[in-house]
Amino acid sequence: MLEAGSKAPDFLLEDGEGTMHSLAEFAGRRVVLYFYPKDNTPGCTRQACAFAGAYAEFERLGVQVIGVSRDSAASHRRFAEKYSLPFLILSDPERQAIEAYGVWQEKKNYGKVSFGVVRTTFIIDPEGNIERVMPKVKPDTNAAEILEYLKGGESGGGK
Repeated sequence: MLEAGSKAPDFLLEDGEGTMHSLAEFAGRRVVLYFYPKDNTPGCTRQACAFAGAYAEFERLGVQVIGVSRDSAASHRRFAEKYSLPFLILSDPERQAIEAYGVWQEKKNYGKVSFGVVRTTFIIDPEGNIERVMPKVKPDTNAAEILEYLKGGESGGGK
């Protein structure tokens, strides 16, 4: 997994409307890039809805929120419509960004070992460097923890 201080890998991924997006298009802005396992699952839905609920505050701070999973663009479109998600959700079925950011990892669930996306959030600074890595985040508190950090609530937080 990438570490704070490294250059954030660029990507070119499709949103639910078929538009391609790259990290480079957000140069000069902070970006919250969060990776999640699957649309319409309980944890992923709670996480997305928490980001949606806090979205006005992220916008006020000038921060772009982007979610990424392996789901199809069509799945993302339905997911965003169902839960009124106001931020970008990008489709990465080939695991381009998922592997570049190191979040495709071995997972254990009830004794079964498999590979999948480990729920991880990256805060990327306006220069395109990884400012903070938050591995194995909790879906319900991830958005609030990021806002606290961005507002300087933690030592070393906020810029």
